[in-house]
Amino acid sequence: MNNLDQIDKNKLPKHIAIIMDGNGRWAKQRGKLRVFGHENGVNAVRKTVEHCAKLDIQCLTLYAFSTENWKRPKLEVQTLMKILIGSLRKELKTFKDNNIKLNAIGNLEALPQKARKELQDVIELTAKNTGLTLTLALSYGAREELNNAVKCIASKVKNNIISEDDIDEQLINTHLYTHDLPDVDLMIRTSGEHRISNFLLWQIAYAELYFIDVFWPDFNEEHLVNAIINYQNRERRFGKTSEQLN
Repeated sequence: MNNLDQIDKNKLPKHIAIIMDGNGRWAKQRGKLRVFGHENGVNAVRKTVEHCAKLDIQCLTLYAFSTENWKRPKLEVQTLMKILIGSLRKELKTFKDNNIKLNAIGNLEALPQKARKELQDVIELTAKNTGLTLTLALSYGAREELNNAVKCIASKVKNNIISEDDIDEQLINTHLYTHDLPDVDLMIRTSGEHRISNFLLWQIAYAELYFIDVFWPDFNEEHLVNAIINYQNRERRFGKTSEQLN
């Protein structure tokens, strides 16, 4: 069915991030409303999360709702929030069965109170799980994240909490939403678009980028496995030469 046996378990990406794109176009192809695509996209989320857990991937971050998505039609935004609330309730058993710890990043205060509470409840109920850390990027924008980090650091310098000389990559990292996550190793975007769309701009500095011409609701285990195999076949040099690595 897939190339699972081709995966080198010793070279797995620690952190996979996915831009789940194409729900609306998937629905349009079928003569349905965009909401139909979002509802079916939930199935792809469940399968992807379960597959990552079985593969012993440490971290999976999903771009679920961006700061720009608030500009979408009100009905679509409301529906997305309802899907979020319903999915969190339904997937709690999946999280527990697969030892998955839920996490969330973004401007979470912007979420409706009901969605925020449901999210916090599931985060607390899975806090002691030790397997895959699943992070939902909600009301998330990388530029906003960096802007907030810069403001916070500047304030600390101004108030003599830290000095200008203290500022380095590690300090900046501690002021990001993702301060407790490793950098992204593999970033996947579905739907055939070749954009980053304001997603984890700092964290993907050395990530391998993988673009696939498949709408998110159709994304399956085989696509995930192929992305990981593609990642493992690349030479990650981090600025060095091939000779230095060898």
